[in-house]
Order: sequence, then structure tokens, then C-alpha cells
Amino acid sequence: MRLRITHTTTFEYDLPVIEAYMEMRLRPLDAGGQRCESFRMVTVPAGEVLGYRDRFGNTVRHFDTIAPHERLVVSAWSDVSTNDVFVDPEQDLSPLDSFDYLQPTACAPLDGTVRDFARGHLVEGDGVASARAVMAGVHAALAYAPGSTTVKTTAAEALAQGRGVCQDFAHLMIAACRALGLPARYVSGYVFAPSRGSAAASHAWVDVFVPGHGWLSLDPTHAAAQNGSYVRLAVGRDYADVPPTRGIYKGTSGEEMTVDVQVEQARIG
Repeated sequence: MRLRITHTTTFEYDLPVIEAYMEMRLRPLDAGGQRCESFRMVTVPAGEVLGYRDRFGNTVRHFDTIAPHERLVVSAWSDVSTNDVFVDPEQDLSPLDSFDYLQPTACAPLDGTVRDFARGHLVEGDGVASARAVMAGVHAALAYAPGSTTVKTTAAEALAQGRGVCQDFAHLMIAACRALGLPARYVSGYVFAPSRGSAAASHAWVDVFVPGHGWLSLDPTHAAAQNGSYVRLAVGRDYADVPPTRGIYKGTSGEEMTVDVQVEQARIG
């Protein structure tokens, strides 16, 4: 599938602010059969946009806005080709990756309730079946409820509440897989929803590494494997590693951020 994405982030301030520094993880990855064919990012006020690759292989764009401003708009356009099936040739993890993707994090702690939940979905001797069982278990344990959690909600808290958003589904699955000894990482991106003609918001799902098999890419929110409708933006240990937008500014003004995402199927040829 070939998809065209428009992602616009607008920051509004009560009073002028200065020295705003922003990092954006908005360029789709070239991985797993996905290819980013074009990417462009523009800021208003205009400024020089630089880039680097982070520890997890994500492309990060960053810029400074020095002059006083009360409004900042960041617009990004991408054309992406996707595969029907996620395929990653990596068969072994480096010691660092294995460590990072097995350790508890602030959003995905390995407390007693998470460990008990994970044990209930273990399929002895079968990592792939265990990962899929955890996905199905998370999907059944949480009700999708926008606004019921925040970016700081942990996997254990979402499990106790029995509800959350895609980020919470992902964190609970990550924590449960790690509790079973399966390295797992957070994936941020988008999902194309043909029934609506576009994606209403960003999405999150999970990669699980199974020795002898490699990475599985699974979406506990929809209880489905990644397919051609998914666009991968970034991967990390949890949401804290991959926020689409992160920044600071100098000033005492309040800030309001709005995000508009459109994902459309593009014509080929």
C-alpha cells in the first residue's frame, strides 16, 4: 500500500515565549518492509531544521525558535510504501538491545499484578504463541476509552482500571511480555482507517522478539498483527523514548497543543 500522511502540530501560548527547542519524530522508518519515499517538514515561524539518528535508529528532526512568538506550527508530509506483512531480518539481538527491551520502565513496570497477568497467558515452550496470547489477553482486559488515562499512566494502573488508550494497551503488553522473558519494544505510528478515509490520531503497538523467529509486530488495541495499513514512525523502550513531539521553551506562558493527522491512500504511478 502507498500512503500519504499530513501531520500538523500547533502550539498556542497565552503570552510570547522565546528560545523554544523542539524535537520531532515524524519521519517514517525504513524498516520491516516499509519505505519512506519522501518526507518534508516546515515550521512557522520559519527556521533551520536539523536531524540526527537516535539510539534506537529513529530519525529525529530538531529546531530552535529564538524570536518571541505566541504561535508555532510544525507541518510534516510523508509518502510511504508499506508491506502486507511485517518482515524484519534480525534474528539475534545485541546485548544492549536485549537488556533494554527486557528491563522494566516507568510506564511498563514489572510489578506483581503484571507478572500474574503475564503468567496467565504463558504457552510453555512457544514464544510466538505466548506473544499472541498476551496480545489477546490485553485486548480482553482493557476497554478502549479515550481520555481515561494520561501519558504518565503505567501498565499496572491501566490494568487495574480496566481501560485506556492505545498507549496503555501497548505498555501493558510490553510489560507482560518482558515478565515472560520476551524482549518487547514500543512502536509509534499511524493506522490507515479506510472506513473513515483517514487516521484520526497517532497509534501505538508492540514488537516482540522471539528467539529463533525474530520480531513479531502485534497490535493489542485491535488484536491484530501489523499489516499494510500501519505506518511505523519510531521504536523504543516505552512511550518516553518515542514521543512525536518533545520540547521546552523560556517563559511563564501556558501552552495548548493541537494535532491534526490525515492518512490517505495515494495513487501509484
